[in-house]
Amino acid sequence: MQRAIYSIIFTLALPLVWIRLLWRSRKSPAYRQRMGERFGRIRVPDSFDPKRPVIWLHAVSVGESMAAAPLVSVLQAEMPDLQFVVTTMTPTGAERVRQQMGESVIHHYAPYDAPWIVNRFLAAFRPEMLILMETELWPNTIHLAHRRGVKVLLANGRLSEKSRRSYARIKGLTRNMLRLVHTICVQAEEDAARFRELGAGAPLVTGSLKFAALGVDGGADGQSFPLAAIQAWKGDRELIVAASTREGEEPAVLAAWRRCLEAFPHARLLIVPRHPERFDQVFELCAAAGFATGRRSRAESLESATRIVVGDSMGEMMEYFACADIAFVGGSLVDTGCHNVLEPAALGLPVTIGPSRFNFAAICELLENAGALRSAADSEDLGDIWSELLADRDSQKRMGEAGMAIIAANQQALALTLKEIRRLL
Repeated sequence: MQRAIYSIIFTLALPLVWIRLLWRSRKSPAYRQRMGERFGRIRVPDSFDPKRPVIWLHAVSVGESMAAAPLVSVLQAEMPDLQFVVTTMTPTGAERVRQQMGESVIHHYAPYDAPWIVNRFLAAFRPEMLILMETELWPNTIHLAHRRGVKVLLANGRLSEKSRRSYARIKGLTRNMLRLVHTICVQAEEDAARFRELGAGAPLVTGSLKFAALGVDGGADGQSFPLAAIQAWKGDRELIVAASTREGEEPAVLAAWRRCLEAFPHARLLIVPRHPERFDQVFELCAAAGFATGRRSRAESLESATRIVVGDSMGEMMEYFACADIAFVGGSLVDTGCHNVLEPAALGLPVTIGPSRFNFAAICELLENAGALRSAADSEDLGDIWSELLADRDSQKRMGEAGMAIIAANQQALALTLKEIRRLL
């Protein structure tokens, strides 16, 4: 009954969802492209072979797509007859799938969780397995997949206390949904405990797949290529990269930056907004704050007087980090739970964040306990931490080495998750 009520409410809300997509497309036109795929207009490419087995992998956006890439790569090598249909919710996630997996997979925007939409998707692709990444738990998708005999696995699962409380408000629906998931692989014991509280049987603690997506000494592909123009602009000056900043966060970053400049007046700052539709807004904000500001897209024309560069590009985060002395990871000075702290750690950078960390709580704690990460209470505290680190190269080195050691010691998640996938297949 609860799922029926949920389905009615979800279906009635679809016109509002459509309006929201159009609204978002004002700033990010990619949201208007292939919009019908989300509402049941299923796109089956000519390359799809209905006689070959299919795995449907759902990764909502960039971070989940990156974590999924090693799984897909290994399974494709082991079982070349498999076809992968990878779904995302965001255009940035779609672009990341294209960059990492190319034509080896079929990308489709995820069908919204109304029964008639999900059923059309399942009928078109007929998957044998559904792999959901992190917290992408959709009641109708899981129920209808299970009813068709599809094996369902949650990979790289995580559940913050905030999310647990939200799911607990609909405990009956949540419990019934989790019981239909064949295997729940989670990042940490804290996640397993929260899933058990909601009615999951026996979650497996496998660790984070995001460790598997990184290689020591160079990140995702084991190499690092500093951007020549950015490196030339930096010169021998100190550079802090503020990565994946969210709306409302840049003023706090700039306040910390001003405090840092008191001790290091020649230092440089590179800000990389999380969402491309905010590139112009962040550039204007930095310029209005009185800083000589440039753009990555015009890096060849950067002047020595330019103090801040806005990273208005996609897919270059590891290259940005490779140019830096210190990393700040965004989403942490506003209450959005912090973004991926592992990428800068993989390149041996000291990692700094604000107080909000629930998306990466276990990993942040692991890095912090090892001495690889420092957390600031507010922008004033962050500015003091940056100044302290810039003044102490030995501390920078120790933090960087500690982060790389943590990543090297946590590569088991991929093997454990693959073991469960093979067992279900």
